[in-house]
Amino acid sequence: MNNQWLVMLLAVPFIGCIVTMILPGHAARKWAFCVAVATFLVSVVLGFQLKHAIAAGQPGPNYLGGGIVGIGASIHLGVDTISMWLVFLTTFLTPLAIAASFTAITERQKEYYAWMLALLAIMLGVFVARDLLLFYVFFELTLVPMFFIIGIWGGPERRYAAGKFFLFTFAGGVFTLAATIYLGTRAGTFDLDTVVHVAQTQLTTTVRWWVVLGLLAGFAVKIPLFPVHTWLPLAHTEAPTAGSVILAGVLLKLGTYGLLRLALPIGLIGIDGSAVFPALIHFIGGLCVIGIVYGALVAWVQQDIKKLVAYSSVSHLGFCILGMVALNDIGMQGSFLYMINHGLSTGAMFLVIGMVYERYHTRDINQLSGLGRKMPIFAFFFVFFTLASIGLPGLNGFWSEFLTILGAFTSEHLGIGYGVLAALGVILGAVYMLHMAARVIFGPLKFPGSDDHAADHHASHSPLSVDLNPREIGILAPIALAVIVLGVYPNLIVGPIRGPLERIMNVHPEKSLGIAAAPTLRSHQEPL
Repeated sequence: MNNQWLVMLLAVPFIGCIVTMILPGHAARKWAFCVAVATFLVSVVLGFQLKHAIAAGQPGPNYLGGGIVGIGASIHLGVDTISMWLVFLTTFLTPLAIAASFTAITERQKEYYAWMLALLAIMLGVFVARDLLLFYVFFELTLVPMFFIIGIWGGPERRYAAGKFFLFTFAGGVFTLAATIYLGTRAGTFDLDTVVHVAQTQLTTTVRWWVVLGLLAGFAVKIPLFPVHTWLPLAHTEAPTAGSVILAGVLLKLGTYGLLRLALPIGLIGIDGSAVFPALIHFIGGLCVIGIVYGALVAWVQQDIKKLVAYSSVSHLGFCILGMVALNDIGMQGSFLYMINHGLSTGAMFLVIGMVYERYHTRDINQLSGLGRKMPIFAFFFVFFTLASIGLPGLNGFWSEFLTILGAFTSEHLGIGYGVLAALGVILGAVYMLHMAARVIFGPLKFPGSDDHAADHHASHSPLSVDLNPREIGILAPIALAVIVLGVYPNLIVGPIRGPLERIMNVHPEKSLGIAAAPTLRSHQEPL
């Protein structure tokens, strides 16, 4: 039977987007926040339905609407544990990003919040689409809301940043569209499961080579992998705070999700679980380790805090893809953990950077120092999320880095060299992130107008308190809680996703040796 909650997951933000356009500006932000929270509650209902379906040995929530006559496409929606966790990430971060915009966005508010809700619906569509053509439509539609969010409400170079973001990602998507059309016409349908099966059993090696290159072209730019990453730092720097949060937290995951869900089973993994193109695996792995080290070194020399965190994303997502192309259960579990954990910790870093920018209107490390003296609550969250980003044991980033590096070390296709270079990236990541935190939080008090009298005068004329206010604490606290929970109990995610990952890798459960197989941790048969 068709599950109407899947339709509601997309309909609630779409309808909310339309209503937002007819509300006055001061009401639009409250309405948008309520709609985003309602979407999160719908995702929670879907999560419980999926949990009960898994416990009963039944398929997860599914919806099959009308087809498009003549081309084999249909409105087919569905979730498994992989897509469900990414839906949770999306619906969890979006209300927080909207709440963070209440004081930052003062012009054209109706348009801004309408675009935010439209972006929410489209991103969710990517994760629940079970039709390849529908997936591609949602995948490319995400460019439109983010283009306007950056181009209208961004920084001084917002138009250039928005144009570069759009052109880079759209150009890569053209090749993905060609691969999508070919796969659909060859299979006679765009149903994802059927397309993957046809690709693995009926396409020649040469055809699969060209198809996977087409898919990689679009996904690599969206991730982004080195060297097609150059649009990302500028987009992050110029985007408003909420735009950076959603860009880092969710939009980059569209590329990693597409790589995991489509490129790996269609073009990189054989029907017996072996690597179809070992040389391509080595090439992608090489790009990952270059991106890890390069991103860390470039981040180290940045003076703009936001640009530093943007380059850190290039490095972090190198870890994510390295674990994926290790093609073993340890690396792929770590890779998926990285998708969720990077979205939380890096999204939180952009939030705290946006909060300090609202107060002092600068992100220059040379102009900010010793903020811990005036802003102890801010200092706590800043240091906390910095430690999460560098993988402190006990916080969420640790398991992601550990499993992806271990996956590279133990991979039949990569090996020790890739693992060693990735481990070097962990050290460099700690260096540049702690160096940033030390300069911004500790040391002598310094910011624009930085003597104590000027600081008090600035605070008295600012619409925000010197330290974080209850609204800002309420935005950061849920992410901090999630960071701790996933740091202490990573099997909350790893256990449920193990079964779908095994199906992607075409291996039998009894042959898997990943972390979830340990007797003290949850097995893949336990529900979400």
